[in-house]
Formats: sequence, C-alpha cells, structure tokens
Amino acid sequence: MRALRFGAVAEAYERFRPGYPGEIVDLVTSYAGEPPRTVLEIGAGTGKATRLFARPGVRVTATDPDPAMLAELSRHVPADVRTMQVAFEDVPLSERHDLVFAAAALHWTAPEGRWTRMAGLLRPGGVFASIGGPVQLADPAVVAAVQAARSPFLDTDDIPSPDGTPPEDPLQWPGKEMQRSGWFHDVRQTVIERRMTMTADEFVGYLSTVSAYLELLASQQEQVFDRILRALPPVVEITGDLIVQMGRRAATRSGGCDG
Repeated sequence: MRALRFGAVAEAYERFRPGYPGEIVDLVTSYAGEPPRTVLEIGAGTGKATRLFARPGVRVTATDPDPAMLAELSRHVPADVRTMQVAFEDVPLSERHDLVFAAAALHWTAPEGRWTRMAGLLRPGGVFASIGGPVQLADPAVVAAVQAARSPFLDTDDIPSPDGTPPEDPLQWPGKEMQRSGWFHDVRQTVIERRMTMTADEFVGYLSTVSAYLELLASQQEQVFDRILRALPPVVEITGDLIVQMGRRAATRSGGCDG
C-alpha cells in the first residue's frame, strides 16, 4: 500500500515538510460558527496539522494506518491527543464529531463510500475540512533543471487530481465530489497563499518524503537526489499555497452519488 511507505521516512517528514498556519483554525471555526470540541483527523502523519487543533477543551483523535508516523506524532503533540492506528475505511463509527479533517491525506482514502462514511463520523451540522496543496519550485528555470535531472527515473512527481479536476477550475477536488454525495452542503473553498525559501538540501529532504520517490529503489533514490541537488541553486523559492475546503454535514442525505 503506497500510503504506508511514509513510516520509513517519518523523521524526514517531520523535519522537511512545511507546517500549517494557525489561520486554518480561525477559518474552520468561523465557518463552523463555534469552536469544535471533538475533532477527528484522517491520516494525521506526524501531527503537523494535529497540533493546530490540540487546544485546551478540545478532544482530538488522530488516526493514521502507519505506526511509525503515529510514533513520530506522539513526540510533537500534547499528551492528551488520542491516537488510533487505523485507516479511514476502518475508523469506528461509534462516535460522532464536531469536526473531521484531513491534511494532505484525503487522496489516500478509497473513493467508494467515502462521503457516507465521512457523514457517519460527524454529527448533523458538523464540519468536514480538507487541507492541502502542492509544494513547488517557484522559478521556471529551476523547475526545468529539476525535471531534466529526474527524467531518467521519473516523468513527474506530481499527485494528479483524484477526479481529474483541471487546476484552473474554481472548485478543486474534493469540493465537487463532496457536493455530489448529497451528504454535505454550503461547500466553500479558500486559498491561503504561502511563499517560503528552502536550502537545496532542505528541498531534497522534502522530496525524500514524496510518494513518487518512495516508490523508487533505494539505489535509484540516491542517484536521483544527487542529480537534483547538483541542479539546484543553494537556496530555492517555494510556493506552497493551501486549498482549504469545508462542507457542513446535512441532517439527511439529499441524493447524489458516493463513489
């Protein structure tokens, strides 16, 4: 399972993956109309988004199928955060939450029945939030140099839209999918712009946590990272815009399809 390869690079994931800005909590809280008291995270990884919501008075449950990722998470979040080693498809439906969210993780879940299960994890009126976006080199010349460097091993390291939504569409995945399910209404999308710099070593460290590279043999990884490192300037400009999509769980399903 490709989603379970991240545990081997859990420390690098925590070190090199950008974190999430606190304004996400304000955005979700404003949409919900009140602070969530019970929060469930899908695919929590090392807890980079978990720690945003782990505040006094909030019960947070962080789920992930990979024990190594959860072990790393436990080093960085408050002790009262509950963890569950479980894939989204197997999260017990015995509890309903005010907020369920996924940060750079929803695309790893199975599409069949995704939204019926999501609705089952939320109280009526509860909120689902999807947070994510690509981390990309900003300079087209550097992008071209990296593409040439990795080309013997990978044509692309992008994660395509799971439903084929083109990047210019005003509502990105999973927004339309959420709407079509009939379980969610008032679906909204907000883009949080992020610009940052990384050293060449840091950017290659980030690439070492990207699934396309994790699929390569260890010897191939060593070669491609060496080639990319030599193609990079000492410091690179990065765009890391975050797409935040939110939907409100309907009391009853209004029709539509789900997977």
